Amino acid sequence: MAGRKDKNSQSFRGSRIAIAIAIGVILGCVFAFFFPHGFFSPVPQPKDRTFRKSVLQADSSSCVSSERIDMLKSDIRHLSDKNADLKKQVRKLNEKLQLAEQGQGRAQEQFMALGGPHKAGPFGTVKGLRTNPTVAPDESVNPRLAKILEEVAVRKEVIVALANSNVKAMLEVWFTNIKRAGIKNYLVVALDDAIFDFCKSNEVPVYKRDPDDVVDSIGKTGGNHKVSGLKFRILREFLQLGYSVLLSDVDIVYLQNPFDYLHRDSDVESMTDGHDNMTAYGYNDVFDEPAMGWARFAHTMRIWVYNSGFFYIRPTIPSIELLDRVADRLSREPNSWDQAVFNEELFYPSHPGYVGLHASKRTLDYYLFMNSKVLFKTVRNDPNLKKLKPVIVHVNYHPDKLSRMRAVVEFYVDGKQDALDPFPVGSD
Repeated sequence: MAGRKDKNSQSFRGSRIAIAIAIGVILGCVFAFFFPHGFFSPVPQPKDRTFRKSVLQADSSSCVSSERIDMLKSDIRHLSDKNADLKKQVRKLNEKLQLAEQGQGRAQEQFMALGGPHKAGPFGTVKGLRTNPTVAPDESVNPRLAKILEEVAVRKEVIVALANSNVKAMLEVWFTNIKRAGIKNYLVVALDDAIFDFCKSNEVPVYKRDPDDVVDSIGKTGGNHKVSGLKFRILREFLQLGYSVLLSDVDIVYLQNPFDYLHRDSDVESMTDGHDNMTAYGYNDVFDEPAMGWARFAHTMRIWVYNSGFFYIRPTIPSIELLDRVADRLSREPNSWDQAVFNEELFYPSHPGYVGLHASKRTLDYYLFMNSKVLFKTVRNDPNLKKLKPVIVHVNYHPDKLSRMRAVVEFYVDGKQDALDPFPVGSD
């Protein structure tokens, strides 16, 4: 009996639980039907907040003060200036990209040559390293010059000329024809205040160094050779700043843009004082000494000197070493000619007691980069050569520089065919 009672009681408790669950489910369904959002529904929000916000803004805009308008105008001007700066930076990045693309092949050559020992290729395929790597720019050397070059240079290249009041008339012919040829990247290093003011008044890019006893004394009173020797000291800063320089004397007439005709495969590219293929590019000169009998003929290799008044120099370690060597010798040998020292340091090989300069060099085409001997001795007398338009004409062989420069302009620019005729081949 007891067992049956327990079973009945357990059965009754189970049915009560089931009933409670059923009631709960029913109540839940009822509440869900009548209160779908619950007992505490949130406060209804407007459907279009954007519209409400725009209305508020419209209401507030009508109350904008004149001060606020001025602030907005100021912000617009600031953004415009910032946009101009960004465009300038983009232009510089594009120039750097172009330079990088130009030098990609050379960089690969540098890597292969400096990357460690490697086997030589098949016969006829081996090429030595031609171009030295450029130095890392150091703007701390001369921040003021760095800022000027940033504005003037094109693709990190610039024509540079030194000038004082002694050459004012030639300088005017020089920059007038540079402008006519459409050349933008040029700079005059003024050695006195008069030239600085003269360039400013003619809208010519100009730079004057900070006071320097040596520079001031030579710049104000020095003749052509003294000023010419000074350029090797001044050019060093340009190279340290990472710029390639086309050094130019002022007795040069520009007829085309020289940067379109450079090869950029050497540390130094220079015009020559030579007047034909042999003298300009080198030849085997046989020296005859009869007293030697069977060995009387000695073969020598000769080349006419590079002109130190017009050369392109890249910012490399050998280039800077060249400038240092020449400047040092000229300071110790005040009677030396800068052009002779320039060539000796560039060409003399290493020998006992002397370590030669390891700089690569290229001779420029003497018909394109023409000296006045080529012009007045050969070109003006040849009907075919007279049709050729050179890049520049350097009046380096003649002392009557200004009159010959003007005649060159008349002949090549104005088309006056007899402009060169009155001048003798040489100097009186």
